[in-house]
Amino acid sequence: MTKYIKSFMVIIALTVMITGCGKKGDSSGGEVNKSSSNNTLTVLNYGEYIDRDVLDTFEEETGIKVLYEEATTPEEMYAKYVGGAINYDLICTSDYMIERMINEDLLQEIDFDSMEYFENMDEKYIELSKTFDPENKYSIPYFFGTIGLLYNTKYVEEVPDSWDVLFNGEYAGDIIMQNSIRDALMCSLKYKGYSLNTTDRSEIDECFDILNHQKKDVEAYFVDEVREEMVSENGKIAVCYSGEAYLANEYNEDLEYVVPKEGTNLWIDSWCMTKSCENTEAATKFLDFLCREDIAYLNFEEIYYPTPNKVVFEELDEEEQNDPLIFPSDEAIENSEVYKTLDDETTEYLSKKWKELKIKY
Repeated sequence: MTKYIKSFMVIIALTVMITGCGKKGDSSGGEVNKSSSNNTLTVLNYGEYIDRDVLDTFEEETGIKVLYEEATTPEEMYAKYVGGAINYDLICTSDYMIERMINEDLLQEIDFDSMEYFENMDEKYIELSKTFDPENKYSIPYFFGTIGLLYNTKYVEEVPDSWDVLFNGEYAGDIIMQNSIRDALMCSLKYKGYSLNTTDRSEIDECFDILNHQKKDVEAYFVDEVREEMVSENGKIAVCYSGEAYLANEYNEDLEYVVPKEGTNLWIDSWCMTKSCENTEAATKFLDFLCREDIAYLNFEEIYYPTPNKVVFEELDEEEQNDPLIFPSDEAIENSEVYKTLDDETTEYLSKKWKELKIKY
């Protein structure tokens, strides 16, 4: 998701955010009208988060036209859907936003029994999805990953295996932080040993104090731009999504990625069927199509985030399967947490604290 902050107005807009995940760009993927027919699906996804040939193949095989749109953040997706200007049938969004939409009765159950390829999904990630979809009725995992430290081995000699490296002043002026409330706060929360889903005001205040003290050491707050900045060596260490770290290493072999020992956020992006979807048969076909091995492999090759499709994973060579830049270790997963939706009062409080931090930056 691209959340490049260039103006005061954008900063204000981002105060309503409570994360960043996975993923890029805020541009429309095509002409989308308000109505849909039995031969049409209207799909909302993050930018640069699907192999476009996959959409063409689906249309060729089924005769069902896909009207495709992109959004930057889970919050933007939510606003687009509830705004009602477009009747979205399917949405790919992040864990905590799925939880919110379930709680607000905005999603409908998926008919898994009619799907041929859902069995390709690894049960481990179905189980993890219960964090936000307790009965596994409303979502299908698409990609997952971690947030960790991307560092340049030319300047950072020892593996920075603790979030402490962001706060001890050792790399003052050369740190790139995530421009996202929950992703930035997560670093200080895990550093202090707190849950990234805490609602305890004293813990939140303590960790925002750490971030405020750190501001003088931060070179910039970015999201997807982290990759380009680190490849260009405009920073020595950065908070980065695992998939972006992999791509950064492809362009600059001096860049390595580590999940700190205190744990991190394990994010899961999943597909959901909206309550407004009327053509559920076509929508289910699309979801099943995405689970098919060849299609899931094309998307994996395009995005290079970890796939929950066990058949695709089993076909990868051993080097790819064991590459921590792609697939997090079992230890990293065990020490990590999935974001949960926070209550409105806590969300507003985080937004207020983030606004104060960013305006003073």
